[in-house]
Parts: sequence; structure tokens; C-alpha cells
Amino acid sequence: MLRDITLGQYYQTESVIHRLDPRVKLGGTLVFIISLFLFKNFWGFAVAAVFLGIVIGLSKVPFKFMVRGMKSILFLLLITVGFNLFLTQGTPIFTVWKLSVTWEGLRLALTMAVRLSLLIIGSSVMTLTTTPNNLTDGMERMLRPLKVFKVPVHEVAMMMSIALRFIPILLEETDKIMKAQIARGADFESGNLIRRAKALVPLLVPLFISAFRRANDLAMAMEARCYRGGEGRTKMKPLIYQKRDYLAYVCLAGYLAVSIGVGRLLPLGAVFYTF
Repeated sequence: MLRDITLGQYYQTESVIHRLDPRVKLGGTLVFIISLFLFKNFWGFAVAAVFLGIVIGLSKVPFKFMVRGMKSILFLLLITVGFNLFLTQGTPIFTVWKLSVTWEGLRLALTMAVRLSLLIIGSSVMTLTTTPNNLTDGMERMLRPLKVFKVPVHEVAMMMSIALRFIPILLEETDKIMKAQIARGADFESGNLIRRAKALVPLLVPLFISAFRRANDLAMAMEARCYRGGEGRTKMKPLIYQKRDYLAYVCLAGYLAVSIGVGRLLPLGAVFYTF
């Protein structure tokens, strides 16, 4: 299960998406996520799914690898769908014990499931096609206007990048510790919820110790290299927009216009109806 989490991982290959400026990918991901919350009907999500499919195809990242990250949020997805399905008031379809499934709840549950799935996959595209260094540089450049308000932009971008980069490392460490505990007779799957929670204590303690040790090693390595962020720091590979980046912005603006226009204005007809 832990190996199925793809957030924070980088998939190395040659593609037009990999070569895009990280600012384009960061801005595009933000625009894509915001657009998912602006749709009022099915067709907006259909346009978003087609757009995301084209981007995945251009990225040359295997679709199975990208969808694999959905397994880690399947439980959260089922909880979200269940709550919306049974706790939304409206026109009842059928009743199970004291809980009624309504048409409004069904529409809301489908909307949340599709929105959350597209959001996770869309975010994974950015991390899978952008190296941690480029991600840090892109965040810093995009947050640069906040320097007017005395915000330590470089430090904030560095912390966000390191946190994102440590996700797969900590997951790998958790997997190793869990296998070692299982080999020594630990049981993480049997019993009730309270017993399972208690069984996680021997896993969490060494994991926290390992995380603090890695953080200390990283801090010492940065200090040993006289690392100083912020003003006056040069970059080996400065970010410069290319023609493909401007073209990507045009495509992104076209997607936003079409998806919002279709997702908010186009009627759905007899089969689908407004969410």
C-alpha cells in the first residue's frame, strides 16, 4: 500500500511536459484544481478529464503508474462518497435501515468522487514530471511578489520542496520498518480498530526517530556547505521562458475558457443534469 503512493516522486523520462518551465506546471496545476470547483454540470468534468488525459499522454508517464497513487486514497474516497450519499437530504431513491439514499446525495457523491480523483491525478502529474530543484526554483519565482510583505520566500519554497521530497523517502522507511516488525512477529492487520492503533506504536517510534535523524543530517550538510538562501544567491540553471512555455500558457487559457464555459453554461439534457 505504501509503495502505491506516488505523490512527491519523480518519474524520469524525456517528454515535452518534463521540459516545461516549472512555473508553467505549478500555475497549470493550480488553475486545473481551481477549475474543478467551478463546474456546475457533468460536461465540465468531461472536458477536464480529456485535458488531463492529453497531458498524461504528452508526459510519457505510464497511466498505470499514475493511477496507482489512487489506491492510497481509496479509503478516504469511500468515506467521502458514503457521507454524501447517505447524509444528504432530498428526494429519496431507497432506504437502508434509517438512512436514505437521495438523488441529490447521489449527484453530490459522484461529483466529489470525480473531483477528488482528478485533483489527485492532476497534482501527481506535476510532481512526477518536475525535479525537486526545479520545483523549489519555480515556487520561489512565483512567490517573489510576497517579498514586498517581508515574507521569506526562498525559505518557504525550500521547506515546501524538502517536505514534498521527503514523502517517498519516509514511505520507503516506513515500509522497511513494517517488514522488519512483521518478520519479528508483529501483526498490523488483525483485531479491532483500537488494537490496530496500538500495534502501530512500535512502527511510529522508530519512524519518528529516523525522520528526526534525517532532518538533522540534512541541516548539518547544509551548514557544512555554508548554505545561505535568499538575496545574492545565484543559480546554476536560471529559469527562462521558452516558446513551448508560452504555448503551454495559451493552451491552459484555452482549457480554462472552454471548461468553465461548458461546465457552467451548457445544459445537460435528459441523461445528465446540473450538479
